[in-house]
Amino acid sequence: MNKIKYLAVFSFLFTATVFAQTENDEDKLSLNSGTIDNQFEYVIQRSNNYQDYKVIKKVWLYALKAHTMDSLNAVHKNLNDTKAVVNTQAKEIDNLKASLTKTQDTLDATNLEKDSMSLFGIQMSKSSYNVLMWSIIGGLLALLLLFIYKFKNSNVITIEARKALSEIEEEFEEHRKIALEREQKVRRQLQDEINKHKKI
Repeated sequence: MNKIKYLAVFSFLFTATVFAQTENDEDKLSLNSGTIDNQFEYVIQRSNNYQDYKVIKKVWLYALKAHTMDSLNAVHKNLNDTKAVVNTQAKEIDNLKASLTKTQDTLDATNLEKDSMSLFGIQMSKSSYNVLMWSIIGGLLALLLLFIYKFKNSNVITIEARKALSEIEEEFEEHRKIALEREQKVRRQLQDEINKHKKI
């Protein structure tokens, strides 16, 4: 008698699940395309119910796992690429700082010899000497502006990578909440059906 009741409940739930899926949902959901959320939804909706449990094909789980790992690997690759760019630019910044320090030392030494108006052993006029000094300063300013520009670009890339990671984490968390709510809803419905059949 119990077997007949369980079979009746199982048949009823299976039939209700099949009819609940619309053609539009089937068109939108796919295991091999779409967002991770849609792929999870495909596995959940296409799986069979057995009492309180979902019976899911192993092939679907492996495919879903592969797609999820591909997405995570792509995110990790983007983060690693960004880290490589940041490291490269940090080295360039260190080189520019070292170059700037050497140039500043040269400028200081030149200023000490300014009164003699001699540069590299050559006597120069004051105007020529001033033009040369301002050219060096202009070059240093150009290097500084280049350094600032590259530093800002590296910050933009880092911020974009963090934003992309944050969006993926938010999407995954939202999907987890939706899946949990669905599971709880299905459990309540199943319990209601079981309670109805017990009363009968």
